[in-house]
Amino acid sequence: MDKLLALIDQLNNDPAVNGILIQLPLPDHLDSNLALDRIRPDKDVDGFHPHNVGLLSQNLATLMPCTPLGVMELLDRTGVAIEGANVVVVGRSNIVGKPVAAMLLHRNATVTICHSRSKKLGDIVRRADIVVAAAGKPELITGDMIKPGAAVIDVGVNRVGTKLVGDVHFESASKVAGWITPVPGGVGPMTITMLLENTLTAYKLQRGLVVDALRAMRLIRNL
Repeated sequence: MDKLLALIDQLNNDPAVNGILIQLPLPDHLDSNLALDRIRPDKDVDGFHPHNVGLLSQNLATLMPCTPLGVMELLDRTGVAIEGANVVVVGRSNIVGKPVAAMLLHRNATVTICHSRSKKLGDIVRRADIVVAAAGKPELITGDMIKPGAAVIDVGVNRVGTKLVGDVHFESASKVAGWITPVPGGVGPMTITMLLENTLTAYKLQRGLVVDALRAMRLIRNL
């Protein structure tokens, strides 16, 4: 663990390095919380440092988790109305479920967080205008659980035999949904895109080019 922390310190102090991320999960003998906490908040391009998590809860963050950012970008690019929508987030992880719920709340959606142990999961999901599936359970969400015309964002990546499948049963859900992302090829590329955007934001933050945190992401997108 000491070697990992020393490397993070080295990167923190290197002005040529603008972004640092920890590829999770770490091996069992390494403490991911210690590693994440060690990263300078303005180089935390994954948005997992407690400082950035706190700012996200206040709608003040500039560096936010990449997969939730990708989800929001997908919804915006398709023109799906977020304000006033009933959104169900299936999953409660710190990486996707909780931050995407916060982002959706900041956009005036009505958000329900549930998970694989929620009672009558199908009834909850069926009321949603937007479904974000991020429970890590293969094909947990089936077509009969989808409201006709709903937007379905499948974050899950699960290996079943030789296949990669999402948390949504794509074949049945695609016949009902108005919008749906495939696995693979849906949210994954957007996560990478948002990581690059965060890296550019981090560069601007470190050089004092972004003064107003609330305007940071808008400035980047308008370059």
